[in-house]
Amino acid sequence: MAEHNAITPYDRDVRVSTRGDYACRALLSLALHADTSGPTSVRDIAERTALPQPYLEQILLALKGAGLVKSKRGVGGGYVLARDPADIKLSEVISAVDGPITIGDFGQPHEDEACNHEGQCVLLAIWGAAGDHMKQHLEQYTLAGIANAARGVAPWPAIEHTH
Repeated sequence: MAEHNAITPYDRDVRVSTRGDYACRALLSLALHADTSGPTSVRDIAERTALPQPYLEQILLALKGAGLVKSKRGVGGGYVLARDPADIKLSEVISAVDGPITIGDFGQPHEDEACNHEGQCVLLAIWGAAGDHMKQHLEQYTLAGIANAARGVAPWPAIEHTH
């Protein structure tokens, strides 16, 4: 008989959308190769990251709309980061493709803390606080810091696991 307090793989996972994950991977690739001359083609980014090119094109358009990348058309065209990687936070990347960082779209609790919906308003307040915490956590990480950790020239982020 399983214990009720057993840790499952899902207990530690925060779900980032596929779109958000792909956006972070694409921009990290651009940051890792920022010293190369000129823009990087979507095809090259897709090959380096093993991401599907058609989906990546949509994501890069959203990132361009958010001012995180610039594009150049034509021969030798592609994408470059619009800002220094040290100035691009993971929270911005996720928000650019997924909208505001929340853990769900559940609405807002009552302002006066009165709840006549079986306590659902209390849960809404908890979900909102969890979303705020997630956003604050992702704001600690920049593309430059992640790229440096990936290159082995900086330590990996200290990630605390609580049980």
